Amino acid sequence: MLNSVYLARLIGPVMLAVGIGLLARPAVFHAIAAEFARSSALIFLSGLLMMPAGLAILLSHRVIGGDWRMIITLIGLALVVLGAWRIIAPDWAAGVAPHRMAGEGTMKVAAAAWLVPGAILTIAGYWPQTSTP
Repeated sequence: MLNSVYLARLIGPVMLAVGIGLLARPAVFHAIAAEFARSSALIFLSGLLMMPAGLAILLSHRVIGGDWRMIITLIGLALVVLGAWRIIAPDWAAGVAPHRMAGEGTMKVAAAAWLVPGAILTIAGYWPQTSTP
């Protein structure tokens, strides 16, 4: 449980900050995403950062169950899969990005995808329901 709380405290606030940024400045984030998608080198580099981060999470935290701790495991798994995809095929990843960013409500959906787990992890990490030693 202590490992889960630590990871929740680490991941939750970052996800909240990204989600708030997406809601507050959608045009800026849309421009950033478009610029990022034009660079296979950046996509590859992001994969080199994502995959080890996801592996570190999975190596230290594999919780499968019905509570908030499973969110951390799913984030780790997503980082491994997306990181590997970006390393193996950065050109394919770049090809998908323009289609995903084309929608009118894309930034709102992305904001929710960052805010909801970010809020859950922040609350669970900083205001745990049970005492942690």
